[in-house]
Amino acid sequence: MDKTNPKELWEHVLTQVELSISSANFNTWFRNSFIAKIGEDNVVYIGVPSQFFKDWYLKKFHTLLLKIIRDVSYEFRNIEYLIVKDEQRKTPKETKNVRGALELPLEEFYINKSDNLNPRYTFDTFVIGSFNNLAYSAAQAALGRPGITYNPLFIYGDTGRGKTHLIQAIGNQFKKQYQGRKVFYLTSEKFVVDYTDSVQAGTANRFKDKYRQYDLLIMDDVQFLSKKDKTQEELFHLFNALYDTNKQIIFSSDRPPAAIPDIAERLKSRLASGMAVDISEPDPESRMAIVQKKAALHGVMLSTDVIEYIATTLSGSIRELEGMVNSLVCNAQVKGGAPDIAEVRQSLRSFTRPQKNISVKNVVDKVAEFYGIDEESIYEKTRRREVVRPRQIIMYLLREDFNISYPTIGTKLGGRDHTTVIHSCEKIKREVVVDSELSNEIQNIRTLLV
Repeated sequence: MDKTNPKELWEHVLTQVELSISSANFNTWFRNSFIAKIGEDNVVYIGVPSQFFKDWYLKKFHTLLLKIIRDVSYEFRNIEYLIVKDEQRKTPKETKNVRGALELPLEEFYINKSDNLNPRYTFDTFVIGSFNNLAYSAAQAALGRPGITYNPLFIYGDTGRGKTHLIQAIGNQFKKQYQGRKVFYLTSEKFVVDYTDSVQAGTANRFKDKYRQYDLLIMDDVQFLSKKDKTQEELFHLFNALYDTNKQIIFSSDRPPAAIPDIAERLKSRLASGMAVDISEPDPESRMAIVQKKAALHGVMLSTDVIEYIATTLSGSIRELEGMVNSLVCNAQVKGGAPDIAEVRQSLRSFTRPQKNISVKNVVDKVAEFYGIDEESIYEKTRRREVVRPRQIIMYLLREDFNISYPTIGTKLGGRDHTTVIHSCEKIKREVVVDSELSNEIQNIRTLLV
């Protein structure tokens, strides 16, 4: 495979993706996408047909796609998603020499390339509740007197609670309020890469000048600087340079400054020297407001009972709530109407699964016990119906509830080919929708696995 050829690279990506997701998902989300170009900065640009596809890729497939392309070559730095109009879309034949040929307008990029800010992250789309009100108030205060009030501003909280949305909303609002001033957002990992590259290239001074020019610097996930001693030292000096000239600095982390391990004490002291505020777990009322607002942004109006059911059933992060809403929005767009409570209950089954620390053998044992068969027969090559059906259900549960890859399921269940596993999973997935008895059996089995 020629890694510089977009067509060959995309064919490889599709092969790997198909092994990791259901065929229904694969056909829905990857039929009309392709690699538009491979940039000189070693960023892979994937063309998608709409904003909705772009949002879904970022939420559901980005990590998987990034892992696949980095397995091909560590030189690939990132993936960006471009909305490609029908007239710009290339056929497979036309993509052979597409590298560098497709240049879309700047507005087609998901991220503003000059400041790395996502234009979707604004205060207009930010839901304020008791769980994040203090963080929101601190953000507004910092915007009122940047570089003076709450400098640095340190936002922390568990994954998926809206930290990135908040700090990027600050950046987008800063651009509006203080036109002409420079803002820049990045993750701590990107800072590490930039610094390492500058040292290797002998351009350390250019690196220093680049980051000292900003009036507002926003650094996400600063906890990843643990054990990065040289980068910590560089950030320490950058912090002092910005602070001494009243430039606003904002950090986010999954924990407070004092709890970040392997960070130099003098840098830890700087991180905690301004205002550190946490975003806690959202309360039920806030969760309902989040569900309602996220759905409305996509033009879908959910009923009160649906909103309440989602908010009380899903007890995970805001990101998980958004994932569920996106799934409902997709279904609503397909069927042309908002889902009712029965449809939501069905959809939520993929979001409320048993604990993932159960072994494959445990699933096999429980299913075999439920159907009254010898568990050893599950691994055999027999085609007896009393064994085939439970085996298919095991494959379905391992895939749906525990997200185990098709090849791994095949290997664990007697060395079967992954295509057999895919067929079995899709068969049960289709039948469980129309066969209430099968649906009840699977739900009863799930109670045994908790």
